[in-house]
Amino acid sequence: MNPVEAFLPETYATGVPYALFRELRATRPVCRIEEPAVGAWPAGPGFWAVFRHADVKQVLRTPEIFSSWLGATQIRDPDTPADLDFVRAMMLNQDPPDHSRTRRIVAAALTPRAVRELEAVIEERAAALIDSVADRGEADFVELAADLPVWTLAHVMGVPESDRRLLFDWSNRVIGYQDTDLAGSGTADPEELSPMGRAALALRPASAVRPDGRPMNPRSRGALADMFGYAHALAERPRPGSVMARMREGGLSREEFENMFFLLAVAGNETLRNGIPGGLLTLLDHPDSHRLLLDRPELTGPAVEEMLRCWPPVITFRRTATREVELGGQLIRRGEKVVVFHASANRDETVFPDPDRFDPTRAPNDHVSFGYGPHFCMGAHLARVQMRAMLRGALDRLPGLRLAGEPVRLISNFQNGLKHLPVRWETDR
Repeated sequence: MNPVEAFLPETYATGVPYALFRELRATRPVCRIEEPAVGAWPAGPGFWAVFRHADVKQVLRTPEIFSSWLGATQIRDPDTPADLDFVRAMMLNQDPPDHSRTRRIVAAALTPRAVRELEAVIEERAAALIDSVADRGEADFVELAADLPVWTLAHVMGVPESDRRLLFDWSNRVIGYQDTDLAGSGTADPEELSPMGRAALALRPASAVRPDGRPMNPRSRGALADMFGYAHALAERPRPGSVMARMREGGLSREEFENMFFLLAVAGNETLRNGIPGGLLTLLDHPDSHRLLLDRPELTGPAVEEMLRCWPPVITFRRTATREVELGGQLIRRGEKVVVFHASANRDETVFPDPDRFDPTRAPNDHVSFGYGPHFCMGAHLARVQMRAMLRGALDRLPGLRLAGEPVRLISNFQNGLKHLPVRWETDR
């Protein structure tokens, strides 16, 4: 197998290449991978790919050697120095101490204690979503599950109910830019939006193409003018106690504020949009584990951890070497890209016995789906609450739940997602 397949987005249209990862962990755990052009996107300089669990954790816990700030955290380099400067203001792309400062501003709204106060309403919302389709006998679980993270984020951020669909569309444009089905999607109805939402929609770029004919980076300031316009309008009258209120009062620069809104609106959404349907598909592919969860609901929490291990919402993250360093027997030079493969680390046989088996009783479960080190996902507890609520709701309210057709995967080398997951179940009719 050619290691470049681990980079190509089309590889993931048929599934994460776990067989390739297994081979590379055994033979080339840290290896150089080419970065060819993908469609209209230009070729890059290549990168060092990291596949073993221990090496992935080593990269993630040492920002002084493997920086998020130098080149940001996407494999693809920002298009211009101005684009790089802008994304460096995002907490995700910062190193300590700046990262620690910006993280503290919103972390208090996402502590386990704060999330526990939301748990009951999240469970109610999940139950209502499941109940809304229970009599139909079938549904697309991707569409069903997509509502919960958007609703939860809107609640946490103080986004009006009428504008929730904007959060969905922004995520589609950012996470699905390698997939033509999602890259240009827009589902928000202007007639249903608040005046603030309609004003933001008017700022959306008319084209995803630059004047010179090159594609516009979907994570650039220009491509997301509507989202940032909305963020500033919302901050003018934030709901007291909301994340937006904390951001307004936290002393963030303009660039840090815009990037923090981006991070919450997109990253806080896509993790669950990927993780909930993907986790369910993993469970349905393992009938014995499915039956075990029906008999033992107390295993719901551990089952969610196993879902996260088997279906990590994020496949890769990038760092940049700050100095010459050896990793996995390879000499990495200053300024070179280093890309960790979470999906490979989660199947490392030296850490997880029988790694391809879905085991709801697996303990310990040292997966890296929420990252590791200073950038460990601060929304992890909130994500787990939502996953447990949707999983338990589906198991309790949809008897005989099973696949009703072929799942359709997102084409992306970054997000491990599904576009469609048709399921059916028994009804009384």
